[in-house]
Amino acid sequence: MSLQAFIQSFKPLVSATPLAEKVRSAVTGGIAIIWLGLALHVLPVQGYPLMLLGSMGASAVLLFAAPHSPFAQPWNLVGGHLLSALAGWLCGLLIPAPIIAAGVAVGSAIFLMHLMHCLHPPGAATALTFVLSASQFHLMGGHWVALVVGANTLIALLLALLFNNLLPGRRYPLQAMPPALPKPELDVIPGQADIEWALQQMDSVIDVSASDIAVIYDKAKSHAHERLQQRLGGQ
Repeated sequence: MSLQAFIQSFKPLVSATPLAEKVRSAVTGGIAIIWLGLALHVLPVQGYPLMLLGSMGASAVLLFAAPHSPFAQPWNLVGGHLLSALAGWLCGLLIPAPIIAAGVAVGSAIFLMHLMHCLHPPGAATALTFVLSASQFHLMGGHWVALVVGANTLIALLLALLFNNLLPGRRYPLQAMPPALPKPELDVIPGQADIEWALQQMDSVIDVSASDIAVIYDKAKSHAHERLQQRLGGQ
């Protein structure tokens, strides 16, 4: 890559998204965070209160600005945050060095999300959160960690289902389309006329006639048929 091409690669990719859609994404994302925070505040819980995870802001970008992204789908949202929280909580509990724990937690979260097919980039921020605030979360216990993450993700999912299916041009969750079946190819057997045409397209001189090639082709085809019959008969 040339220096000019390398510098050009740093230019931003201009989005073709209409301004109205950008405004809808911003408004719905902001409202969703407000509603999420209010819901966590009013939900009845015993003991420690629920808290709004900072990583939900990153999830809001995916859910309301890119709802058709594979990373924004329900399994990715819920599974990604839960697995990442588990990785962060365990690393913070077992590894005393915070920096090492942070790296291991993020790496473990990425691996687990890949393994369970629920890659959700904000999940790594959840793992990091539970490492950096390990003392607070360990004091509150693992059940409270699961409750906080579960409440955040499930409420966010409900809001994504509500907003994205009310707005025009959106559909959430994105339904996976079955792969298109390949069109069956016709079993065409070339004849002598086809062989003569192919010979005319060759740039090099081939010291054999079209009729000879046709005979060779028929013999090879018969031999392949006999070999197939022998293999099937031996099974």
